[in-house]
Amino acid sequence: MSSQPTVFVVDDDPAINEAVAELVELIGLKAATYTSATDFLEDFQPRGPACLVLDIRMPGMSGLELQRKLADAQRTVPVVVITGHGDVRMAVEAMKLGAVEFLEKPFRAQELCDSIQKAIRVDEENWRKRQRQEQVDQTYERLTSAERQVMDLVVAGKTNKLIAEELGLSVRAIEDRRARMMKKLGVTTRAELLNLTRATAAS
Repeated sequence: MSSQPTVFVVDDDPAINEAVAELVELIGLKAATYTSATDFLEDFQPRGPACLVLDIRMPGMSGLELQRKLADAQRTVPVVVITGHGDVRMAVEAMKLGAVEFLEKPFRAQELCDSIQKAIRVDEENWRKRQRQEQVDQTYERLTSAERQVMDLVVAGKTNKLIAEELGLSVRAIEDRRARMMKKLGVTTRAELLNLTRATAAS
């Protein structure tokens, strides 16, 4: 994960981009500015926590259209919408598409800083969840097919004896497979195993 989060700023007004970038750097974050949604979309490659400060009405692709494209491509990044032409319908649609805040120009510097920091916290948690999921996936890949089979049956609530009967193996063989599976997954009890599998399913 990148140590310094990035704030992407997309506004067709260069003066707004410059002002927001200066504000972002003052609070210790990195800024990248774009004067069109198309330029941003072509360049966007998140390598760590980030947020997008986005104008709604721009020539060519609008801010809402950019949000839709990001959502369709499953490229999630928290959005802070800024606009000089806001209305309730726009605000509702922006929020549905993942915006965390909707600010009307002229906005207060502190208000924008607070919104950016809120968005960054959201994305930092998203990155932590993705990294945890990747670690779990890598661990699961180390299980043999026999160990995965035992894991599924343990999760289903079956005892070693019932698993042995179902698979036509000795209880000792099941105990050995179960022990290896639990060790690889870094858990010691069935409750911990259930928590792990539930967290994986929810992420």
